Amino acid sequence: MPRMLDVSNEVRAEIGDEEADRLLAGDSAPGGYDCTSCRTPGDPEQERTSTVLFIGDETAVLAFAHSTCLPSQVVQVTEEQLQGAVRSIGGAAAAPAAPAQNAQAVQTAPAQTAHHQAAAPHVMPEQAVLGVTSGLVLIAGELHPALVVEPTAPVARPGSLGSGDDFLPLLIEQGFMPVTELSTAPSVLHGWSILLAVGQLHAVLQPNPNGGQPVAWWQAHQPLQVTEGWRAAANKHQQVLLFAAPVGSIGRQPREDLLRDALDRAAANGRLVTAALPLAGL
Repeated sequence: MPRMLDVSNEVRAEIGDEEADRLLAGDSAPGGYDCTSCRTPGDPEQERTSTVLFIGDETAVLAFAHSTCLPSQVVQVTEEQLQGAVRSIGGAAAAPAAPAQNAQAVQTAPAQTAHHQAAAPHVMPEQAVLGVTSGLVLIAGELHPALVVEPTAPVARPGSLGSGDDFLPLLIEQGFMPVTELSTAPSVLHGWSILLAVGQLHAVLQPNPNGGQPVAWWQAHQPLQVTEGWRAAANKHQQVLLFAAPVGSIGRQPREDLLRDALDRAAANGRLVTAALPLAGL
């Protein structure tokens, strides 16, 4: 039975035509795999399968995913994340790679809430620290996976000498939309995406201002664990809702109901922007 394997042009360009042809012929592809996104079994002879190439600073890992979870693509990650993926992905192939984008981040809080250094100095000041919380948000009777981003201090526009907070205006310029109530899901912001791989949250990606592969706007120093319910909702919708608010608008909320209350207050006060981001650049 022919293998239903997808090798994108960008993956082929990285691994070479010879290796790509070997994969498509079944010479080097696994008979079965655990999807690098949802972590459930897959079979390239029974269902469409994507090749996903993770590139770090010194190595590259070729992984496999259900095509319904991720498209075939090249994803740049830190070397530390890549080594963790090597330990987690069964049957992955590792090979030397050229240096890739390495956005530094610092994790200071565990579990569902974490604080990290922003990884996009052209959008956020280099030393800005973002608090990132994951949770499920009920909108129009349906649960959606969400990330809530709030800085720990006011964010000035890069190069500005003022003391104002430009966090929301900067995001609005990137395509995020202000919201006054959480009654409908936001529209998709194309070019931005959520990197959910090996069942964990790795990064929020944005378009590269210089063209080419997307770059990290926020990147986890260590991949963040998300609940099974959150991951299942992300795979169902193939997108994640990102909400952003200025410092002091949301706070650390230990429960999803309290997080929702804080989001509703921020929206009512005109202090919330949002967008739906596809999974891993779909």
